[in-house]
Amino acid sequence: MLAHSAKLEDLLQELQPDLNQGLTSEQVSRRLAEYGENKLKEKKKKSNVQRFFNQFKDVMIIILLGAAFISFIVAVYEGIPSGFFEPALILLIVVLNALMGVLQESKAEKALEALKSLSAQHARVLRDGKETIIKATSLVPGDIIFLEAGDFIPADARLLHSASLKSEESALTGESVPSEKDAAAVVAANAPLGDRHNMIYSGCSVTYGHAKAVVTATGMNTEMGKIASLLEQTQDMQTPLQERLADLGRSLGLIGLSACAVILVIGIMAGMRVMEIFMIAVSLAVSAIPEGLPAIVTIVLSIGVQRMVMKNAIIRRLPAVETLGSASVICSDKTGTLTQNRMTLVKAYADDQDQIEAINTNNSPSIRKLLLYGLLCSDATVEFDGQTERHIGDPTETAIVLAAHRNGLTKDTSNRQYPRLLEIPFDSDRKLMTSINLIDNKNIVIVKGAFDVLAAKCIKGDIGRAKKYNDQFSREALRVIAIGYKEIEAIPEKPTSE
Repeated sequence: MLAHSAKLEDLLQELQPDLNQGLTSEQVSRRLAEYGENKLKEKKKKSNVQRFFNQFKDVMIIILLGAAFISFIVAVYEGIPSGFFEPALILLIVVLNALMGVLQESKAEKALEALKSLSAQHARVLRDGKETIIKATSLVPGDIIFLEAGDFIPADARLLHSASLKSEESALTGESVPSEKDAAAVVAANAPLGDRHNMIYSGCSVTYGHAKAVVTATGMNTEMGKIASLLEQTQDMQTPLQERLADLGRSLGLIGLSACAVILVIGIMAGMRVMEIFMIAVSLAVSAIPEGLPAIVTIVLSIGVQRMVMKNAIIRRLPAVETLGSASVICSDKTGTLTQNRMTLVKAYADDQDQIEAINTNNSPSIRKLLLYGLLCSDATVEFDGQTERHIGDPTETAIVLAAHRNGLTKDTSNRQYPRLLEIPFDSDRKLMTSINLIDNKNIVIVKGAFDVLAAKCIKGDIGRAKKYNDQFSREALRVIAIGYKEIEAIPEKPTSE
């Protein structure tokens, strides 16, 4: 049964949750045993010892080890103490190369573990008739979960109830704009992931509204788990540099062996003792091996890794640096990779001004009023922890909230000073959001949304000039948000968009 296209009644019949009580502890235990914990499977991690010996699989390293062994035999045979210097130096180079590789891989693993901690850690769930917060790994199919703006979605789930819900799904679909969700949406069986508006997915986040949902898939059965399964099937491939070094190693090995054979034959034909000519041939072969090459390559790649660390790039394996350097074209989805899926308010225009004003930390009274009204008619928030910002909600709204904050207009203080009395949430048909706030003992209706829709409703103001600036902003590839307001005497009992 497909969770997104099945009738809700049929899906609930299969999952058997109690919508008022949630799952019982006994049901949870059985389903945990059946489905396992709600987490992605990982390949068994290699120990540092395994990583160390993996560094010796390279053809050039194997040839160097062979050269060191033969050099050692030659030194023992000739009985010259200085002859042990060369094999000792080769071994030192090879061991240092291996240690450097292990160190880099360990650093990368720690960085990747830190990234994993960013995923949802807890979930608000209904169990045994009580709403409680549990570890996200304990979720099972059939659990009833609750979500609101700012929450990470802990598992794939079908919506039971939603209010103005939007989910940021760029990790799955690449869409930078949050996807609007609706529990009542009817979705076709072959609908692509981005069009399944009655579903929410693990690894994504809620940017707007709130919802109640039933978990349909956990762990490796989630859409994120399917991606993880594909990644597990990938084969380790050699980089261009590794392939060239392997070819060089094989070529040098063949040349060395050929030279040994030729000299051995010539020496025997000249009447030299077999052992004497054999040691000469081996010495010549060893001298043909460039012992310093692996060390030089490792040092150069390590420098590249350190430079990339300064740019906050994680390199798991040293040779990957060379691969990146060999790339002439890189194709990448920008959202969440090249960009942070955050917006910044850069310019604004108010009706009583003659020109556009750049947003800074000390804007004019007209722009500050515009920012205040935009702040009051937004549900997003921006939390600060020292120099770190955490944007919760729609990226467009968080940009307004942040610009207002930099002008001394904080979300909490403004909401207390000018309380919201009523709101009509944004929807894609109306393309507007409305709130009524008590400002200076007056009921002020604030409307925020698309310029073309709002401009048609305005009864006052220089609409012609506003349209000119709107067109200018659009030509500069800026997202334009219009804000209008009016005073009303009384708040209607049953408010409508009209």
